[in-house]
Amino acid sequence: MRSHLLNDTTAESYRRSVTEGIERVAAKLATTTRPFTGVTVDALTPRIDEIDLDEPLLDTTAALDELEDVYLRDAVYFHHPRYLAHLNCPVVIPAVLGEAILSAVNSSLDTWDQSAGGTLIERKLIDWTTARIGLGPVADGVFTSGGTQSNLQALLLAREEAKTDTTAKLRIFASEVSHFSVKKSAKLLGLGQDAVVSVPVDHDKRMQTVALARELERCKRDGLVPMAVVATAGTTDFGSIDPLPEIAELCEQFGVWMHVDAAYGCGLLASVKYRDRIDGVERADSVTVDYHKSFFQPVSSSAVLVRDAATLRHATYHAEYLNPRRMVQERIPNQVDKSLQTTRRFDALKLWMTLRVMGADGIGELFDEVVDLTAQGWKLLATDPRFDVVVEPTLSTLVFRYVPAAVKDPAEIDRANLYARKALFASGDAVVAGTKVQGRHYLKFTLLNPETTVDDMAAVLDLIAGHAEQYLGESLDRAS
Repeated sequence: MRSHLLNDTTAESYRRSVTEGIERVAAKLATTTRPFTGVTVDALTPRIDEIDLDEPLLDTTAALDELEDVYLRDAVYFHHPRYLAHLNCPVVIPAVLGEAILSAVNSSLDTWDQSAGGTLIERKLIDWTTARIGLGPVADGVFTSGGTQSNLQALLLAREEAKTDTTAKLRIFASEVSHFSVKKSAKLLGLGQDAVVSVPVDHDKRMQTVALARELERCKRDGLVPMAVVATAGTTDFGSIDPLPEIAELCEQFGVWMHVDAAYGCGLLASVKYRDRIDGVERADSVTVDYHKSFFQPVSSSAVLVRDAATLRHATYHAEYLNPRRMVQERIPNQVDKSLQTTRRFDALKLWMTLRVMGADGIGELFDEVVDLTAQGWKLLATDPRFDVVVEPTLSTLVFRYVPAAVKDPAEIDRANLYARKALFASGDAVVAGTKVQGRHYLKFTLLNPETTVDDMAAVLDLIAGHAEQYLGESLDRAS
């Protein structure tokens, strides 16, 4: 079995195996005509259940043939222009090349003696990102597995900086449409059930700063400790951006840590046309960015950035076998000193390769294309009497609902929209997401693919309407 270890004697076997795998994926990308096959859980589960993992195939080609049957054939392909569901982007080729390299070399970014140049590349990218944000000369950060981990680490730092012995008094303020990871982080950090204060949003789904000020004042009046305000730059459901400058003013006034969850909206940092939509982010104490959303990077690729590098000490633990304290004096750069993780992939290489091949403007132009496309989608929906669209987009999300003229019962309209989404997914013709707005079921386009066109959106809307009308027709037949 040593023939399967990657080393100097197996380099040619590695080349052949990886090339064969790449050719399979390339063939799928070239011939995939729908984002999904429509396979069901009940159909796919037995095919995987019958595989005996204790009986290896002992052949790469056979393993790839099997993989075709249990994965590649039925995967959900984000590169397809009619995948319009979640915050999953098509990926750029330089990043995929970086992925192949980092997996083969398998550096671990926790200590210098496991990564060397990888450490410096990650640090250079952190400096590049903090400069794009405008966090200042002593800013720092570290790559993470995703926005949830980045938000958790940021709120950990905020909790420690709050300097209170009574965690039950700590309060976090976030809008009512902020990411669920804010509440999850509060729980993981040992804060109480009431630790997260939900701040109302306006018609455009942006945090109401008047309401935030009122809640901060109430917190102080009740003898509680405002720990952090989480402003969102790109909410998951609506792509809305909270009023960052006004929130920054309130955070300074009340002495509160300001965290900006820009997991989605970070693409604006590279935008050629719309950078001003994220103005105010430079005043944050910490920022979450997900390059694997709006920088067209493969999962995972995220980072948490901080205005003051010294605050990262709250995540530091020195182990004698790994990163003893003496290494700090010796100026040996160990990234584990900043991270919640120990062993950690060299995900930074993907962004490095992207910037070196495409440049920041290249990324920004792609993101600007999807922002422009979404504005066109808004006009399409706003002028179509079959649909009710919720918010004019700031980024690349459209939330809407099929509303038939002949049906007035909101619950029946809910069921029609749920049915349409499920039927569309089962057909494999397109994939859209869903959410709730004021208790009612809505559908959602999340546009991250510059290859998607207005014609694609129009065709998907017709499919949705057709499925909904079919459901309503059958519903009327059943009722009669």
